[in-house]
Amino acid sequence: MKFKLFFILSIFGFNAMAEVKLPALFSNGMVLQQKSSVKIWGFSTGSKKITITTSWDHKTYQANTKYDGTWDSYLNTPTAGGPYSIQINQENKITLNDVLIGEVWICSGQSNMDMPMKGYGGLPITNSLDILVESVNPKLRLFHVEKAYSTTPKNDVKGLWRHADAETAGDFSAVGYQFASLLQKHLGVPIGIIQSTWGGSPIEAWTDKNVLQNLLGDRLNFNRSISKANHQTPGKLYNAMIKPLVGYHIAGVIWYQGEQNRHNHQDYLALQMAMINLWREQWNIGQWDFFGVQIAPMAYANESRLAVPLLREAQLQLTDSLGHTGMAITIDGGEEYNIHPANKTLVAKRLAYLALEKTYHKQGIASVGPKFESLQIKGDTLNVKFSGIPLGITSYGKPITQFEVAGSDKVFHQAKAKIKDNKVIVVSEAVKEPVAVRYAFKNWCVGEIYSVEGLPASPFRTDNW
Repeated sequence: MKFKLFFILSIFGFNAMAEVKLPALFSNGMVLQQKSSVKIWGFSTGSKKITITTSWDHKTYQANTKYDGTWDSYLNTPTAGGPYSIQINQENKITLNDVLIGEVWICSGQSNMDMPMKGYGGLPITNSLDILVESVNPKLRLFHVEKAYSTTPKNDVKGLWRHADAETAGDFSAVGYQFASLLQKHLGVPIGIIQSTWGGSPIEAWTDKNVLQNLLGDRLNFNRSISKANHQTPGKLYNAMIKPLVGYHIAGVIWYQGEQNRHNHQDYLALQMAMINLWREQWNIGQWDFFGVQIAPMAYANESRLAVPLLREAQLQLTDSLGHTGMAITIDGGEEYNIHPANKTLVAKRLAYLALEKTYHKQGIASVGPKFESLQIKGDTLNVKFSGIPLGITSYGKPITQFEVAGSDKVFHQAKAKIKDNKVIVVSEAVKEPVAVRYAFKNWCVGEIYSVEGLPASPFRTDNW
């Protein structure tokens, strides 16, 4: 009898103190994906039904608290607009104000995505002050996930939705901010971008450890790209900085990472595919677009001359291996002795071109440069043909110096090259019977071949040595 009375009192007490709470993503100033069924979720200390009312259609949705204290519901969003409000009621009431409906993206990766608009200490961003002076934009919202790591999946992050201005943009990813700003100006709708980044992090840190073990097996234990550092431990950044974002409806992800994985470039294509497939499966909203950045050239110390070009090759192979992906080429955007090139506008623009053409299907915008198609050898002369060049190729009148040619001895020699009939004609005086050609296939180089629209050709090779 005493136990029954205690149980009844506990139930009534539990309901009396029912309180709904929200994760950091759902707060004033947030942006929700337009024309979608967007998931909203939270936590509750009681079992009383939760109601959610949206001001854009004055509809009321309901949710029940689950056994683990969580709840979720799906809201139908209109075309882009706002600001709106959302009211959430249990015993308490939460009102979210200044909510915009538009396009939502995530930017993630290591230091070249993490690098803020104001720059790092001693490392500038090109034209940063000019860009920040013009950054005030109430239709552009920034959410910066605070760095965290965990051995187990987390359900929340630390961060705030903030209007874009010189202060907030200055602290935000230079690539991510400029990408979002370009989309906002071109699409004319509110844009929300979520930054989840950590310098020096390998792709393994952003992927579930069980997925990695199934993929790599024992190779995971002998991987120079990872270490005991928390930001380099498999799964720890995924658990703390990606898993809590899962379900927040997005249009896509931009990704700038790879420098740390030059040590295991042979696995990078498989690692990219495993991470993207995992994220898409977890989000469960279809095949959203994933656009990466092929890492920029640099004279890496104490590295094989092929470590970085082989990684770039693996990055580009993603676009032929997995749907709804793209790769921004930056072979012309590096600095010889700086792993953090200052020109982040170049990177952001090329990512934006991909989104505008492939995600938003905007006419008149090219997003992919010349792609190696075939090699024809006639005597000592090689004819290199490209695809994806409706208007042809150009070097802007500058000499072409980045081609190398090898014979059957597999030794590559500097070659002379020129553009003729939208092909590159390549000859090396040192190789009379060529069998293979490489273009810009080095750690440090500067790309020279472009489409007429101004997009660079990716480095490539025709051998498999």
